[in-house]
Amino acid sequence: MEKLITLDKTNIDKEHICCAISDKKCKDSYELKKDWLKKEFDNGYVFRRIDARAKVFIEYGPAEKGWVPVDAPNYLLINCFWVSGQYKGHGYGKELLRLALEDAKNQGKDGLVTVVGTTKFPFMSDTKWLLKQGFVTCEKLPSGFSLLVLKIKPNVDNPKFKDSVKSGECEDKNGLVVYYSNRCPFSEYHVTTSLTESAEKRKLPLKVIKLDTIEKAQSSPTPATIFSLFYNGKFVTTDLSACMDSRFDKVIEKEMK
Repeated sequence: MEKLITLDKTNIDKEHICCAISDKKCKDSYELKKDWLKKEFDNGYVFRRIDARAKVFIEYGPAEKGWVPVDAPNYLLINCFWVSGQYKGHGYGKELLRLALEDAKNQGKDGLVTVVGTTKFPFMSDTKWLLKQGFVTCEKLPSGFSLLVLKIKPNVDNPKFKDSVKSGECEDKNGLVVYYSNRCPFSEYHVTTSLTESAEKRKLPLKVIKLDTIEKAQSSPTPATIFSLFYNGKFVTTDLSACMDSRFDKVIEKEMK
C-alpha cells in the first residue's frame, strides 16, 4: 500500500488535490479549490490522500463548519471520499475511513456523518460501500439524498437535514438554476463556461447561484453544494457532466423522466 499524506497550509502549494490535476481548462477552478481548502484548514478541515498521482482521498471536518445544510453537532462531516482506478480493492478506502474515525475519537466526537445519494449520485460517495462499513441511514429526502451516520457514542442524537432541503425544490421556478461552490476543482469552469454555453445554445433561462460563504451553503436548497442543477424549481442532478453540450440533453432528459 502506498503511503497516505495529509495536506495543510505548509504543503498544499506544492501538492496536488487529486481531481483536475492535468485539466488545463479547469486550471483556475483548481486554484480556487486550493484557496478554499487553505481557509477551511483553519476550521479543522482535513484533506488526506495517497502519495501518488491518483484520485484516492478523503475530506472531512467539523460538521458545524461544514458547507452542507445538515445539523450534526459534535460530528465530523465527510465530504468527498474517493478511491478510483487501479487502487480500488486494495484497502485504501477502509484505511482512509479508519483514520477519519480515529480522528473523531481523538477529538471526542460523537461519530461521522455524510450526505450521499439514496442510490448513488454522480460526484458523491459510494452509498452501498459506506453502508457495508457500518454507516446507517438516519434520514432520506424525496429528492433522492440520504444522510448516513457512523456513531461512536450509540445514544447520541441523530444528525438531520436542515429544513431548507426538505422540499427538494428551489425558489426560482423558471428554467435552469444551478447552485455550486468551490469545493470541487471542476465546478467553477463547468458552471460558468460549459453550462452557460449549453443553456444559451438551447435558449434556456439560466440562473447561477454561487455558494461562496458557509452561511449560503448551510441554507441552500440542496445537500449537494458542490453542484446541483434544478429545472423549473425541481432538483434534477448532481452530475457536473450535464454542463457539457455533448452530455446536457442525455443527462437532463434522463433525470427529468
